[in-house]
Amino acid sequence: MRLNKVLSGCTAAIAMTLALGASAWADTFALVTINQQALFFNQINEGAQKAADAAGAKLVIFNANNVPSAQNDAMENYITQKVDGIILVAIDVNGVKPAITAAKTAGIPVIAIDAQIPEGDNVAFVGVDNTKAGEDIGKFYADYVKANMAGTAKIGVIGALNSFIQNQRLDGFKKAVADSGQKITFLDTVDGQNVQDVALTAAENLMTANPDMTTLYATGEPALVGAVSAVTSQGRTGDVKVFGWDLTKQAVEGIDAGWVTAVVQQDPAGEGKAAVEALVKLKKGEKIEPIINVPVTIVTKENVDQFRGMFK
Repeated sequence: MRLNKVLSGCTAAIAMTLALGASAWADTFALVTINQQALFFNQINEGAQKAADAAGAKLVIFNANNVPSAQNDAMENYITQKVDGIILVAIDVNGVKPAITAAKTAGIPVIAIDAQIPEGDNVAFVGVDNTKAGEDIGKFYADYVKANMAGTAKIGVIGALNSFIQNQRLDGFKKAVADSGQKITFLDTVDGQNVQDVALTAAENLMTANPDMTTLYATGEPALVGAVSAVTSQGRTGDVKVFGWDLTKQAVEGIDAGWVTAVVQQDPAGEGKAAVEALVKLKKGEKIEPIINVPVTIVTKENVDQFRGMFK
């Protein structure tokens, strides 16, 4: 009889443990990202994870390694797993639309972060107006050329041609430059493919082919890393000024040295946090805004100190 009581007590304890384990997370959210090489995407992950922890939710992260189809496959798997919400940093904003629609049909809200989905079935977008921010850095660049380069410059561009948002940043930049009336010549645009090593090689080839180039514009973090590395390795820090997106330690060092002139800095951790918080609100039956804007800062020598802590 005593043994039966002990076994019965153990069974009850195990059942309670399993029940507690099953209910440890109120909700499960999935974050489908582009890669985990770029600091930017890792900071999105960190912000999202902190917000999920604060909400008592589980966050699972899928790294697509720059492969658009992998994002579709991941979303299909998460739909099958019946997660409570999906956060998507899209590579191919059109190609991923069927997966977003499938999630909506399954009753799973999708929040797009960083890259807007044209006429998509996602419930909201969190991030930056990339075209407008591209215009802002383009105007800053044109004003710099006018004030410091006698209104004349030759510029090369390191982009990521498979990235919808980086193309928006380039379009906005070019529009602002054209509107400025300065004598600025666009030499060539090379494809860094959102991969640092590829961007470095592309930047080096761009500089070799255009020895008279005086400025560089990089549309994302890998492109900026490639640009900074190329200018340094080719000994061009004295005659090429660099403008771009998303700070890195190397970019900050270039700002200090005076040849990296300005970098658009987003708040990726804030974007990740806002996306998770929006999903939590939806689960509670609350309403959210369809567009949740996160502001950017143009970082220069004058304000770079406030960002140094990111790289310690």
